[in-house]
Amino acid sequence: MPRGQKSKLYTCEKRHQARGGIQHQRSAQATAAKEKTFPSLAPSPFGVLTHRKPAARSCRALATKSAGVSCTRSYQGANCKTEKKPSSSQASLTIVQSRGDPLTKTTGILVQFLIHMYKRKKPITKADMLKIVNKKYKNRFLEILRRVSFSLEVVFGVDLKEVDSTKHSYILVSKMDLPNNGTVSRGRGFPKTGLLMNLLGVIFMKGNCATEENIWEFLNKMRVYAGKRHFIFGEPKKLITQDLVKLKYLEYRQVANSDPARYEFLWGSRAHAETSKMKVLEFWAKINHTVPSAFHSWYDEALRDEEERVKATFTLRAETDAMASECSKECPAAPPTPNEVEVDSSHCG
Repeated sequence: MPRGQKSKLYTCEKRHQARGGIQHQRSAQATAAKEKTFPSLAPSPFGVLTHRKPAARSCRALATKSAGVSCTRSYQGANCKTEKKPSSSQASLTIVQSRGDPLTKTTGILVQFLIHMYKRKKPITKADMLKIVNKKYKNRFLEILRRVSFSLEVVFGVDLKEVDSTKHSYILVSKMDLPNNGTVSRGRGFPKTGLLMNLLGVIFMKGNCATEENIWEFLNKMRVYAGKRHFIFGEPKKLITQDLVKLKYLEYRQVANSDPARYEFLWGSRAHAETSKMKVLEFWAKINHTVPSAFHSWYDEALRDEEERVKATFTLRAETDAMASECSKECPAAPPTPNEVEVDSSHCG
């Protein structure tokens, strides 16, 4: 190439790099501005899992009947065959493998196995879990279990608890009492409690009332979009504006005097009954690998809410005791038993 053309090419590349640098800087500034809206927002907890197409024939998929896949031996390296083509809601989940982290895949498969057992209300033992873990990672089981516990909590809103330390048996406990083990609708699907806890957190941090725009801005960062079916949550718009509203976990109402109509979300009555601001803050702190007190103003509000809840409980208990005491004084005595009647009649005539 002639020297003149080389010089022009070099100058062109320099300009392109400069423009790219400016665009990158602007993009970073825009991202930072958006993240100020949600100062506590961590990277999407759902990034731990991804959706695999049903046609995939790799044993990275969960080997359960619900996923429609079976393996001839263990999960790792075995030959798989597809028994039937599952629907989009049945499609198996796989772990996103981080380069240089061999435990990520095992963690994902174990998460899926435990959710499968949870939905079927089956007991969970350490022995069952060890059957799934690759032999060469068995000595790192505690580390894997810690990762699994974290994923279950932040993605699905369920806690892994050991109920028998001698038999090493475990149960999964939902943070809230959504119907059908958190799946909301009967049949297929995955627990939605993790999503609900996130939504309650957004509402709390937006002054206990979040606009619909706030909610979707948050969900979009988690790669959850209106009108686009999600592999865990199904159709998210229906879930949050109809299902969770009907169950009274969320309140969805029109913003006063808005024209055209705009909508906002608040905590529903069941959300107030089944969780608290402090519990939601603890959930967000777990996602962000920090402590609730790191969210300064919200933590103070959550503390006040806890104090008010304690006072309300004591007040209710005092009123109940007072009513019971008053009733014991004024209410008529209970009628005599048949035996007492017989004893009294023996003294007649």
